[in-house]
Amino acid sequence: MTTLFLMVGLPGAGKTTRARQLAEEHGALRMTPDDWMIPLFGTAEADGKRDVLEGRMLWLALEAVRLGTDVVVDYGCWSRAERSAIHWLAKAENAAFRMVYLPVDPETQRARIARRLATTPTETLPISDADILHGRAHFEEPDTTELDGQTTDNPPRGWTTWREWAADRWPSFA
Repeated sequence: MTTLFLMVGLPGAGKTTRARQLAEEHGALRMTPDDWMIPLFGTAEADGKRDVLEGRMLWLALEAVRLGTDVVVDYGCWSRAERSAIHWLAKAENAAFRMVYLPVDPETQRARIARRLATTPTETLPISDADILHGRAHFEEPDTTELDGQTTDNPPRGWTTWREWAADRWPSFA
């Protein structure tokens, strides 16, 4: 069965390193927005372009699993709704879903971010302490239900399906 791996965690948690390992181990296609954002726009966010890029990458990831290719989606996915949508979308394509959550304590996070910026400055962007604190305040840590793959969330109020929600969250997904 084809598998969609979803990397979850804050910057500096080791997601991309682990995503590379999973891609190599499983012959999987790795979808990492930072690999595209910096070369295309010179920044990780670029006025909403990241959401557009992530939407096309998610669309491509689902096309790949439909064709029998394992995929590693390396977004971070800070919200439960994002994770639930991707879980549901993978299942709708008859793919296995595996969440890979990498927690990181603040000290390790800061050290890894500083080391990454020092060793690969053209491949990464600086993350300020304010950015780190903002991320920690907004990150919804997966609970045991999510980690066990038993997510049964319905779409948020106002949305009939996760596919509709995802098309709004990632504008180019539809």
